[in-house]
Amino acid sequence: MSVQIERRHFTVSEYHRMAEAGILTEDDRVELIDGEIIEMAPIGVRHAACVDKLADWFRERLGRAAIVRVQNPIRLDEYSEPEPDIALLRRREDFYSQSAPTPNDVFLIVEVSDSSAEYDRKVKVPLYARAQVTEVWLVDLVEESVEVYAQPFGGGYLKFENLKRGDTLAPQAFPDLHLEVADIF
Repeated sequence: MSVQIERRHFTVSEYHRMAEAGILTEDDRVELIDGEIIEMAPIGVRHAACVDKLADWFRERLGRAAIVRVQNPIRLDEYSEPEPDIALLRRREDFYSQSAPTPNDVFLIVEVSDSSAEYDRKVKVPLYARAQVTEVWLVDLVEESVEVYAQPFGGGYLKFENLKRGDTLAPQAFPDLHLEVADIF
């Protein structure tokens, strides 16, 4: 006789109630992906520096054109609330204090990876595509490359570019903001 093992998927509301009840704390490095609570890898020095550098670069150039959100949740659907390294969001006067940003609020998601590139590529990028996030950058610190995903369609992205040192990129929503790939690293 075989035993059927069922996984219990949590909703975003249940996930938040766990935090309110003290089951999850601010010190827990977790995010909700497809109803599962996933432990995130520790942030290394190079990863932290890259996120800080990109956030500073975006803030200097965007001013009040967008909110630059760093390692904070984006509610994609009822079962997923990842915490991307950087999210460029539509400006709201309440800074999303009344409700979490959703895919319609997102101009760009940036995930920085020094150890989780495969996970980000195979799990998080498709998750963002299914949620219709218009553009995602995967900054791979090991390969010193930036993978650009744009135009979500059918659970994936129609447009993909793998950029290296010597290349330049710009967010779709802000095409006049040119960033040298080499300056990211």
